[in-house]
Amino acid sequence: MSARDRIKETNPAFYERYSMLEDTDEFWEFIIRPLRQSIRVNTLKAPLEVVVERLEEEFELQQIPWVREGFFINVDNLAKVPEHSLGLVFGQEASSMIPPVVLGPKPGELVLDMAAAPGSKTGQMAQYMNNEGCIIANDPKISRANVLIANLNRMGVLNTRVSVKDGVYFARFENRFDRILLDAPCSSVGMIRKKWRFLTEWRMKEVVRYMNIQKRLIMAAYRALKPGGTLVYSTCTIDPIENEEVVDYLLRKTDARLERIDLPVKTSEPVLEWEGRTYSEELRKALRIHPNDNDTEAFFIAKIAKPEGGA
Repeated sequence: MSARDRIKETNPAFYERYSMLEDTDEFWEFIIRPLRQSIRVNTLKAPLEVVVERLEEEFELQQIPWVREGFFINVDNLAKVPEHSLGLVFGQEASSMIPPVVLGPKPGELVLDMAAAPGSKTGQMAQYMNNEGCIIANDPKISRANVLIANLNRMGVLNTRVSVKDGVYFARFENRFDRILLDAPCSSVGMIRKKWRFLTEWRMKEVVRYMNIQKRLIMAAYRALKPGGTLVYSTCTIDPIENEEVVDYLLRKTDARLERIDLPVKTSEPVLEWEGRTYSEELRKALRIHPNDNDTEAFFIAKIAKPEGGA
C-alpha cells in the first residue's frame, strides 16, 4: 500500500485537508517515513572539534547544513552513544535546531523560552550565550518542567531559571526581554514521522483549539519583547491556521514586522491564501518546511522584529 493510501485509510479528513496544501507522492511518503537520527554537539561541555573527532571513531556523521554543531548520525538508539548520557551530545531533530539559530541569542541577554520543555532548544540557546545572561525557560505543566530541568542539568546549562506558568502570564513583563522564542504547542502534524498517533488522533477541532492558544501566546510574547528585540515563532506543524494565520494575526494587531531568514535550507512556498482568507505578503519572509524538503520533520519559523519605540 502506498503512503498516500495508508494516510487516506487511517485518517480521511487529514488527507483531504493537507492534499490542498501539497499533493505529491513524495510529500505523502515523507510525512510518514521514519526520521533520520540527528544530534547537536553540546559545546557547553567540550569543544565541537573534540566531540566530533571522538564520535567519528565509531559513527558516521553528516553535517546538518543550517547548524554548525548539528549532525545526522547512523545510530538507531542514542543509548548506544556514551557521549549522549554524558550530555556531550543531545538528541535533537534537525529542523528543530533552526529556531534558536534564527533567534541568535547572545551572551548577557535576557531571553524568554515561552514553551520550553523538553529543553533541547533551551540548551541550544544557552550554548550560543556561553551560559552568560539569563534564560527564563517556561512550561505550564509541572511534569514537563521536571523533564526540562533534568535535560538542562545533563547539558550543563547554568544561566536558566525554570518557571511553570501559562505563557500568557509573561505579558505583564512589558518590553522586558531582548529575545523570545515561542516554539508553540501545536497539532504536531510534522511529527507523524516520530509518532504515528499524531496521524490517528488528528482532529480539525484540535487544530482550531491550538490556533486560539497560539494567538494568545504570540500576543503575550510580543508585549513582553523589548523594542528592537527579536521574537521567533515556530511550530512543528504544516497547518496554515497554526502558522501563517497566527503570524498574520500579530501583524494586523500590532506594529510587528517580519525579517527575512537566510539559511541554507530548502523550503515550501508560504501560504498566502487559505479557506477564503488572504494573509500578508510579509509572510513570504517566513520559512515553511515540509518533510520532503530536507528529509526532516515539518517546521514553520517566522522571525519577528519589534520596532524601536514600538508598543
